[in-house]
Formats: sequence, C-alpha cells, structure tokens
Amino acid sequence: MSPILRTFPAVLAVIGLAACDQTVGADVDRALDPLNVIDETNLSDVMLTAASPDEAVAYFQRTLSEQPDRIDLKRGLAKSLVRAGRATEALPLWTDVIDDPGATHDDRMDYADALIRNGDWDAAEAQLDLIPPTLETFERYRLEAMIADSNREWDRAESFYETAAGLTTRPASVLNNWGFSRLTRGDHGGAEELFLEAISYDPNLFTAKNNLVLARAAQGNYQLPLVRMTQVERAQLLHTAALAAIRQGEVSTGRHLLAEAIDTHPQHFDVAVRALRALDEDA
Repeated sequence: MSPILRTFPAVLAVIGLAACDQTVGADVDRALDPLNVIDETNLSDVMLTAASPDEAVAYFQRTLSEQPDRIDLKRGLAKSLVRAGRATEALPLWTDVIDDPGATHDDRMDYADALIRNGDWDAAEAQLDLIPPTLETFERYRLEAMIADSNREWDRAESFYETAAGLTTRPASVLNNWGFSRLTRGDHGGAEELFLEAISYDPNLFTAKNNLVLARAAQGNYQLPLVRMTQVERAQLLHTAALAAIRQGEVSTGRHLLAEAIDTHPQHFDVAVRALRALDEDA
C-alpha cells in the first residue's frame, strides 16, 4: 500500500474528530443558551431591584443594543427610566412592549403609570380600560384611584384607595396619596389620620411627614407631630409649617418657625434664611 493510501484513513479520522468536536461544541453552546438566558434574567432582576436607577438604565441600554428584539430588555429599560425620573423617555419603549405578542397586563399598567407621571391622564385611563376588570391587583387599584382623583370622582377615588390599601402589606405610599387627595378636598382631619397611618407603616416616608405638617397647619396647628424624624427633617418640617402659617396670614408665627428651622438645621439652611430675610425686608 502506498504511503498516501496508508495516511488517508488517519486523515479521515482526524477530520472526523474535528467534525465531532465542532458538533459537540455546537451542542454544548445550544445547551448553555438557556443558562445564559437565566443568568441574564437574574442579572436583570438585580438591576431592577438593587442597582441605582442610572446604573440600571446603562445596563439595559447596553444589553438592548446587542439584542434589540428582546421584550424583557425593553421592559427593563422602560422600568429603569421611570425609576430614574425619565418617564418621557420610557413611553416609546412601553409602546413597543405593549405591541409585542408577549406583552402582559402588567406591562399595560406600567405603561399607564408612566403616562400618569408624564401628565397624560386621559391616555393612562384609556390603557387601564383595556385591562379586563377581573384583574384586581394593588397596582391596578392604585392607578385607578389616582385617575379618579384627577377626574374629581371622589367617591370612586375613596373606594379605589381603600381597596388598594387592603391589597398590600406595604400601603404607606397609597395611604399618603389617599391623604393628599383628602387634603386637596379640604378634609384636613381625614388627611391627617391617613398621613399618620402611612408613617406607621413607613417611618422613613418623608413625603407623608411633610403632608402631615400641611394637614395640621390647615387646621391652625403649627406644632410638629410626634413622629420619628432626623434633625434635618425637623428643620425641613419647621420650614414647611412656617410657610403654611405665612400663607394663612400668621406672619409672626411663620417668622418664629423659620428662625427655629434655621437654628435646628445642622448646616446652613439657605432657603429658610432667604425666606426669613424676605419677611424682615417686608416688615
């Protein structure tokens, strides 16, 4: 047998092994693809819950540029933009998401939320109307309550707020919204009760503390409530009470509260200093 013929089977064997290696490699890659998706999903969840909004936006923008057809990445970027206070930029993404065959009712609710943040109440209401009434979730009732408020449908707002508060173990934010709704309607005592309840669920919710001061001030009570607060928060709340007093014609009380706010704040409280200076100049 010639040397070439003797070598030919060995060459075929090498080629066969190479082809086998390629096949095995492709099989392994295909097998690992779901694992990559799982890893990416876990990372996406982390970015949505633990990362800062700006970090999450950067991550989803980068990943979506590499895989532009993935609805989960569009959804993640839209949510991150809303978290970052950039709801206007999120709207085109939400439009793409809800037009996708894989869209969910939750996506439509998130789109409605972004529309509300952008001030487009009618469009938000239209989106919620497309969701079956049988879907009864905290988020759905929270948004319905806000829209009812915007339409001045007070009875509906009350009903939606009450239902939303009962559907979550963390109702502080919805109780705060409910309280603000009552505050704008002139029900200052009812608003005060809701703000206190919101703070009982979340003692760090400064917005509820600030609204509580406004509700009490509307009733002529400018003393700070007995809730937990930092020194900086105390100064800020005194400033809020001072401005409320001044708006209601209690200028002397407002001046005293501004001075107290300035003394309380651990740093220079510029906004209160300027307000007090303006009062003194007008005196």
